Amino acid sequence: MHIVDLLLDTAVEDNRLLIKNQELGDNAERPRDLDFVLYAKNEERASLVASFVTDNRYGRPSIEKTEYQGQVSWRIVITIYAPSTENVVHTLSGFMACLSHLYDLEYDGWGSVIYK
Repeated sequence: MHIVDLLLDTAVEDNRLLIKNQELGDNAERPRDLDFVLYAKNEERASLVASFVTDNRYGRPSIEKTEYQGQVSWRIVITIYAPSTENVVHTLSGFMACLSHLYDLEYDGWGSVIYK
C-alpha cells in the first residue's frame, strides 16, 4: 500500500473510533494511556522497532508472540500517555502508520480507556 493511502485510511479509522468514544461520553481532553498496535513477521523486526521507540522516547513498547491473521506474529504495543483529542490521535496514529510502512509491519490502530 502506498504511504499516502495508508495515512488516509488510518485517518478515517481514527475518526470512527474518536466518534464512537465521544458517543460513549469520553472526555478526550483527559490524558490517559493510548495503545498503538503493530504486528511484525518476526521477533527480530519487533525488537528493532521496540528499540527504536525506546531509544527515541516515542513511547513504552511491549512485545508478545501471538497469532495474527492465521500466522505466528509478534504484537508490538506502543503506549503513550496523552489526551485522545483529534489532533493528538491523528498525529500519533499517523506516526505509527509511517513506522509500519518503514519497518514492513502491519498497523492495527489504537485504543484507550474511556473517561467520562
